Amino acid sequence: MTHHAYFEVDVPIRHVSSGQRGLHIFTGWAKDAAAAIQAAHAAYDAARAASEAGQEIPYPGPDGWSACGFRPGWELDWPAATARCPHDLFGWPYPPLDEQ
Repeated sequence: MTHHAYFEVDVPIRHVSSGQRGLHIFTGWAKDAAAAIQAAHAAYDAARAASEAGQEIPYPGPDGWSACGFRPGWELDWPAATARCPHDLFGWPYPPLDEQ
């Protein structure tokens, strides 16, 4: 079985009209950081397409990725996105998916 880890993907955001800046955070399971960023981007694209079609934002699948906090009017800077394995309150990294 392929080991997967729980990732956090941080994507800088900017509001189109106000210029306000922030960070959109995605979480889910992936085999590595590049796959995590790709999964987060796919979840965002699905949420944006659903929103633009007047449909409900898709809920997370088994891999945990979604963009339930999608808000129109914000641009995401995907080239500046970073991915890391977050830690729990005690500093331990989340276990691989196949160890849970």
